Amino acid sequence: SKDLAAQIGISEQNLSLLKTGKVKGIRFGTLEKICRILDCKPGDILDYSPEMDDIKND
Repeated sequence: SKDLAAQIGISEQNLSLLKTGKVKGIRFGTLEKICRILDCKPGDILDYSPEMDDIKND
């Protein structure tokens, strides 16, 4: 994790938050670096879950 965080250019703490899904957003540049390093596409590592507030407002 330390090496991956360094390659991406983020802290280990931020990488941990990304891994556990405790963030509401991600910068496109960060996502691009992650995908390049892991040789994947954004859809391989992202999951969309609408928040209850979004559902109630529709």
